[in-house]
Amino acid sequence: MSSSKLMRAIKVSEFGAPSVLKLCSDVTVPQPGHRQVLIRVHACGVNPVETYIRSGTYARKPTLPYVPGTDVAGVVETTGEGVTAVKAGDHVFTTATVSGGYAEYTVAADDCVHKLPASLDFAQGAAIGIPYFTAYRALVHKARAKAGETVLIHGASGGVGVAACQLARALGVKVLGTAGTPEGMKLVLNNGAHLAFNHREEGYTDKMMEATEGRGIDVVLEMLSNVNLSKDLQMLAYGGRVVVVGSRGSIEINPRDTMVKESSILGVALFFATPEETRECAALLYAGMEAGWLRPVVGSQYPLDKASQAHHDIIESPGAGGKIVLTM
Repeated sequence: MSSSKLMRAIKVSEFGAPSVLKLCSDVTVPQPGHRQVLIRVHACGVNPVETYIRSGTYARKPTLPYVPGTDVAGVVETTGEGVTAVKAGDHVFTTATVSGGYAEYTVAADDCVHKLPASLDFAQGAAIGIPYFTAYRALVHKARAKAGETVLIHGASGGVGVAACQLARALGVKVLGTAGTPEGMKLVLNNGAHLAFNHREEGYTDKMMEATEGRGIDVVLEMLSNVNLSKDLQMLAYGGRVVVVGSRGSIEINPRDTMVKESSILGVALFFATPEETRECAALLYAGMEAGWLRPVVGSQYPLDKASQAHHDIIESPGAGGKIVLTM
């Protein structure tokens, strides 16, 4: 491919509201370097963290201008030297990109590129990356959830939530999930949760405690810590763990709640996963795709030029319903 080939991509030149996501049609197609892969993007997942980065409120700020997006699915166009795991024509998905995924082509490091089985389409492939790898890191590497334990997925109808429901069920865990709409609750039950609760209902935490016969919950995966963390700590069983997956602000808690149960609050950030942890996770997830329990749920799909609408909707929608995806 000649280096002068151009593509469409979404660029962010200043931090701010969703309107800073601008479609440009004169972006040079990136070239893969050593141990890098050039992918023709068919779909790219939209993650809440991308909205925090875009607004400028996230801890790590990319250098402006930049192209957002990490979770792409598509076809390998070419490979740089030293790449052996994939070849041109392979269907793949990524967990990170070098040049950004909201684009027609992207470059990714070969250790972030994984084969996509024929049983999953590109939109589903774009829903795997961050959600499933985060769910695995939270449940297995951080919470060390074991078969027979009870796990509450607080915010179970979004991308990470659905992934966590499927994964927890496959691990032999009793799964309780919450959602904000009846459709969301149905989605949660269809994806591995044994019981679903509406977190907008008065007294829903009492119902969850009843479901554990008063014993409490061993692990909470928390997507909205700034609202729920205090309640989570009070619902834990002895030795329980709350894993903070998402938060949109601060909250007041009573530290005594951790003493009474000798419980833990654990933060999770996929960024810190070691190469060994990533390989372990990729192997288990691939087995899940082959076995059929890993089935990404795709929610709303938007064309590339509607990226700003997707960013608005992922934060403002009343209840999540699977993974938001951009299509090329």
